[in-house]
Amino acid sequence: LSCTVPRSQAAFTASRPLARAGSSPKPPVTFHDSGSSSGQLRSPDRWAAGTVTGVGGVPHPQQGWPFRGHRPSQSLSLFTHTRSSWGGCRSLMGHGPSPSSPTPGAEKREKQYRVHLGFGDHHGGITGAHSYFYADEAKCDRHMETFLRCIDASRGCSEDGFCAIKLTALARPQFLVCFSEVLVKWRRFFHRMAAEEGLAGWAVLDKKLQVEKLQEALANLGIASKAEIQQWFTGENVGTNGTVDLLGWNRLLDSRTKLSRPLLIPNRKTGQPEPLLSRFGEEEEQQLKRVLQRMDVLARSAMEKGVRLMVDAEQSYFQPAISRLAVETQRHFNRSQPVIYNTHQCYLREAYNNVTGDMELSHREGWHFGTKLVRGAYMEQEKERAAQMGYEDPINPTYEKTNEMYHRCLDYVLEKIKQRWKASVMVATHNEDTVKFTLHRMKELGIHPSDKKVCFGQLLGMCDQITFPLGQAGFPVYKYVPFGPVKEVLPYLSRRAQENRGIMQRANRERDLLWKEVKRRLLSGNPFSP
Repeated sequence: LSCTVPRSQAAFTASRPLARAGSSPKPPVTFHDSGSSSGQLRSPDRWAAGTVTGVGGVPHPQQGWPFRGHRPSQSLSLFTHTRSSWGGCRSLMGHGPSPSSPTPGAEKREKQYRVHLGFGDHHGGITGAHSYFYADEAKCDRHMETFLRCIDASRGCSEDGFCAIKLTALARPQFLVCFSEVLVKWRRFFHRMAAEEGLAGWAVLDKKLQVEKLQEALANLGIASKAEIQQWFTGENVGTNGTVDLLGWNRLLDSRTKLSRPLLIPNRKTGQPEPLLSRFGEEEEQQLKRVLQRMDVLARSAMEKGVRLMVDAEQSYFQPAISRLAVETQRHFNRSQPVIYNTHQCYLREAYNNVTGDMELSHREGWHFGTKLVRGAYMEQEKERAAQMGYEDPINPTYEKTNEMYHRCLDYVLEKIKQRWKASVMVATHNEDTVKFTLHRMKELGIHPSDKKVCFGQLLGMCDQITFPLGQAGFPVYKYVPFGPVKEVLPYLSRRAQENRGIMQRANRERDLLWKEVKRRLLSGNPFSP
């Protein structure tokens, strides 16, 4: 499993699936197998000399497409031809104000989706991946080159490996914050109209608005003329019974942003129509095209090499944009098999709605749903940021609530797999109870390990008492292996330790198991073999 570690375009990780019981793992290119005589990780000289020391000399984006023969296709078209614009974006991008200066119009933005530089470089006790709000396009291109190397490394390690990518390395973080705000405002507008129809307490996908009433309401709000609004609702957006749900409403945003006039929605306080998007300049349009092109290059490289691409989840103020871009990539590359995996964080209050919405969309459109389910890594930062900036905490109130959310989301995915939906899930957890829950539900639903619809993932060096029995029982199981300069890897590991504090408290049991295994090997006379 390949993934990036914080900050650097020069750091990456890679590993391979654990060998199944009775199997003969093929000799890896990058690392020795855990069952080899040395048991050591070893990096080829070409990576030690190239990747770890960084990648330089990449031309500026305007100088063409210099990346190893990978020319992006035009298949990823989300917002790529838009002449509309996003409110507040322009002031956050390009050659606008310096990072230390206040952003014009920021007071009008949703609090959660304002740039807060105190939570960028993560100084002052905040650990984890760094989000540089002054990153330029050339740096994003260098990051993409590193991801391509990760894909190559993963291919060398395993025939069915993963490569994990961070979209904050492929797009400017302030761009993702702004895009997230647009998506959230658009979604809230739908929920507001649903509430006016008496659907406030309904499940998200059960909220359906009659097209005729919706058209009339939009016309009365002065958003557009009735004739224009009628053209918005095509057969693809409208259900068979003449209704629109949230998924159809989101599709409408795709088509509306391709029109030249700004999109208007009512102000939440005054009720007066105001632009959801301000003028979308050429610089911003090119920036969005570039991130989609980068994702296209990575996805095509992964597909050609038989590697699955996993889009890591990040902070909640980035996540709506990250998830939307991941889903758009899945639409194009997951037609025949799950090449692209999204990540869903179950410590978010909206996790279940996010999982069910994305899975329903994949089922309607006929592509493979792939996700990595995690609890989440930014809890302390999210809570502190929400308190400082005065918006509702997006995190579940307790660890128990997060566990309930994780099991609820996982159970939904497993049920759909049983119903033969095109779906795959990685259960990324160090929690023994969650692993037991998964195995129990798989047995109840008749999902066999050989179906390769469910796999497991843990960090190297953590919870081996879970990982090895799963591998020996024939379950696909993967290890994250952080790899890179120490100063780059430590912030990643510190966040993992913080995320798994509850597991660390049970380290005594794991230590006892390790001593038991050491004694068993010594008594057997073969201390270096399992």
